[in-house]
Amino acid sequence: MATSLTTRLSTQEKLLRARAASSQLAQLSTAQKDLILLSMAEAIEANSQSILKANKRDIEASGLTGAMRDRLLLNPERISAMASGVRDVAKLPDPAYETLAEWTRPNGLRIRKLRVPLGVVGIIYESRPNVTVDTVALAFKTGNAIVLRGGKEAAQSNQHLADILSAVDGVPEGAIELLDASTRDSVHELIKSRGLVDVLIPRGGPALISYVVENATVPVIETGAGNCHIFVDESADLDMADGIVMNAKTQRPAVCNAAEKLLVHESIAAKYIPRIVKKLVTAGVEVRGDEPTCNLVTEVMPATEQDWGEEYLRLCIATRVISGMDEAIAHINRYSTKHSEAIITRNQANAERFLRLVDSAAVYWNASTRFSDGREFGFGAEMGISTQKLHCRGPFALAELTSTKYEVIGTGQVR
Repeated sequence: MATSLTTRLSTQEKLLRARAASSQLAQLSTAQKDLILLSMAEAIEANSQSILKANKRDIEASGLTGAMRDRLLLNPERISAMASGVRDVAKLPDPAYETLAEWTRPNGLRIRKLRVPLGVVGIIYESRPNVTVDTVALAFKTGNAIVLRGGKEAAQSNQHLADILSAVDGVPEGAIELLDASTRDSVHELIKSRGLVDVLIPRGGPALISYVVENATVPVIETGAGNCHIFVDESADLDMADGIVMNAKTQRPAVCNAAEKLLVHESIAAKYIPRIVKKLVTAGVEVRGDEPTCNLVTEVMPATEQDWGEEYLRLCIATRVISGMDEAIAHINRYSTKHSEAIITRNQANAERFLRLVDSAAVYWNASTRFSDGREFGFGAEMGISTQKLHCRGPFALAELTSTKYEVIGTGQVR
């Protein structure tokens, strides 16, 4: 049975505990895992007041303001959403040990390909204590141990959440390990722990992700920054475009699926840019733009080359006038972080061309980029949004937390 996590253990000791727990987790049945997940959801709700107190201490100590404070903040609604997310994961089919294919060779060998847990999953992330709960739920459902290394700004929230989840009846000791966030040493030890950790997931800003990708000896699934684009095509329903642009930029600007760039077809620029800029500015958004945009609206600050590749994570957006589909696709494929892009258009041929040729993990037609999320995709939760192409891409959750193996059954065959 699990005991409360303690900061007295070294990183190495915690990794060894996680490795030992992974073999125990792999033996749990789907029914056992689902029952424990439901107990985790109940424990989160039962401890909501103490979670809020721990989070308040983090908020007060962090000194963060604006969007970055919002990433760290927990409130009753967000705690309830975390518990609901765990219950959603419990309801989903268990991919572990699912048979993907089965066939018999001419020599009589029966070969079966099935999904298996990865083993020990490490995740490095910043702020957002909900990531602690989401990733624990997904790892547990798939029979993986998880090693968490959250940011120091959320240290007390993460510690309290990890303690609550680890103390649930039936959770093996070491199945949920939280590393010390007060020093970078724990990050370095984690990313060099090849043989103890099977896969590493960095989730945060470009600097964190680059550091992990460039220095890790553990295999990495890269979750990318979100320099997300919306292209308003010449046949767009402008009222629809208004709603999508405003939602994608202002609903929660500090997250990776918020829109950062707005491209507008030149044939509607004079009509559309002044109206959308007015709405954005009224909502408190700083608008930057290329020369044609600045010529249309005085409230726009001139954009620099750096703007086109920057992920703002705040109430700021850069706008460019585009000559047509080819230029829009070329611009996005050059500057995008391969996360999420959208086209607003009535033209089906243009939409299908955009969907096919834009090289990003999620591409939308007449919908907000804010839907790039595991829960919104029906996955219950997510480990992150993968922007790489190997193993998984886009919101990744249960199925992507498994590998495959082959079981081969013979009757004495030799080669």
